[in-house]
Amino acid sequence: MAKDATIAQFKQLQRNLWLRTYLMGILEFDGETQAPPQGAAARAEAMGALAGEYHEALTNASAQNLIAQLKAAADADELDEQTAAELRVLAREQHESIAIPTEEAAAWSQLTSEANAVWHKAKLANDWASFEPYVDRILETLKRHAGYIDSSRDPYDVWLDQYERGMDSAAYDRFFSQVKNMVVPLVHAIDERPQPEASFLSAHVPGAVQMDIARELMDLVGLQRDASVLACVEHPFTNGMAAGDVRITTHIYENNLLSNVYSVIHEAGHAVYEQNIDSAYAYTCLGTGSTMGIHESQSRFFENIVGRSRAFMKPLLTVLRKYAPEVYDNVTEDELYRAANIAQPSLIRTEADELTYPLHIMIRYDIERQLFAGEASARDIPALWQKYTRSYLGIDVPDDAHGCLQDTHWSGGSFGYFPSYALGSAYGAQMVPAMEASGIDLNGACASGDLASVRGWLREKIWRWGAGKDAPELVLGACGTTFDASFYCDYLESKFSGLYGL
Repeated sequence: MAKDATIAQFKQLQRNLWLRTYLMGILEFDGETQAPPQGAAARAEAMGALAGEYHEALTNASAQNLIAQLKAAADADELDEQTAAELRVLAREQHESIAIPTEEAAAWSQLTSEANAVWHKAKLANDWASFEPYVDRILETLKRHAGYIDSSRDPYDVWLDQYERGMDSAAYDRFFSQVKNMVVPLVHAIDERPQPEASFLSAHVPGAVQMDIARELMDLVGLQRDASVLACVEHPFTNGMAAGDVRITTHIYENNLLSNVYSVIHEAGHAVYEQNIDSAYAYTCLGTGSTMGIHESQSRFFENIVGRSRAFMKPLLTVLRKYAPEVYDNVTEDELYRAANIAQPSLIRTEADELTYPLHIMIRYDIERQLFAGEASARDIPALWQKYTRSYLGIDVPDDAHGCLQDTHWSGGSFGYFPSYALGSAYGAQMVPAMEASGIDLNGACASGDLASVRGWLREKIWRWGAGKDAPELVLGACGTTFDASFYCDYLESKFSGLYGL
């Protein structure tokens, strides 16, 4: 009975923590979508208070004693599999959170909430100078907090590990070197080839029509309409707050429909993952996605491997013709496929093609490395952005709004997050041959628009486990082998060599 009572207290602790996470998620979503600008200070205050409550509840003496008791039970093999997984995840979070004082945790939440509001204004005004002091304050805080968590490690490695357990700069250096050695020569070779004529890409499609298209695409991916919502924002994101409450966003350009198409498919990939986590994990620390790389593997799998495949052009074109016949009635599947896969260096990461996308991540990774090494500060970022964009993509950055102000991540303190985007693409590519080897007809599913079999495989191998397994275990279980970037490199080389006749 003592053990049962302890487990009951542990479950209640998780529920209390989830509640604060849920409330912070609502505030974040509201702030990004519809809250009035003048409410930013009040929202930051509320976020700080909730973050402080979360931190105190997780790290107080009672919670520490509870975790210690359960660890003893786990050592005696007295816990069921789910509770043992919950303990592993929450004990790790508690250990890292204890290192950071509660008042600093609350101040951090308030800082990033304020920084996000400043970033929004700075991006629209192309005003890096107004945002720059916040970047320095965020970096200073992250370095200090990394020292609290593990003073023996490089501060950047501490944060890389937070987003992708087990990864550090040495591992990412190897990964990016392998990808760069394949991608850069391929991009240069494609530069010598003619690009397809696709004037329909810039045809005007009203925002209201695009929202109708977006909702049908959510259906194609497999989102439950009564458990999800769609909104427009400056920078698209997904909030998976509960199985029955997943919120996705997009950014509509009326003269660039495909931007919205692939933004929605990407975010729907995140959301369908969150909607298919084992219901037994609800209100526990397992009731969300695993690492950021695994999460990105799902969003980029649907966006690129499904959404930009030749087979998927049939159901996609059916939707586009339904809502924008004046633009797409005379567009063929082959023409849409070529247009959706134009490989050409560009400025904006979220609009980048599948081939050049990892180069955008390398720009951010290289800058973050220098910032954490003390080799640069926020004032140097615009020049570094220009330098690396020219080096990797061969183009110049006209202004900061199209350069270092384009992403929201740094305003939220998410240094170390960006590399997981490229890693997620690689995870997704490695899942394809494993999926097909298990009997899933991926091309057939894409062509029919019925992705139920694909979702079933992903649910079994990835989604249902929530945060109960880290990336290495998930990749091994799904693919039958450890992570290998060769699958990603081979996928990109084969696809784009074929598209451009190389």
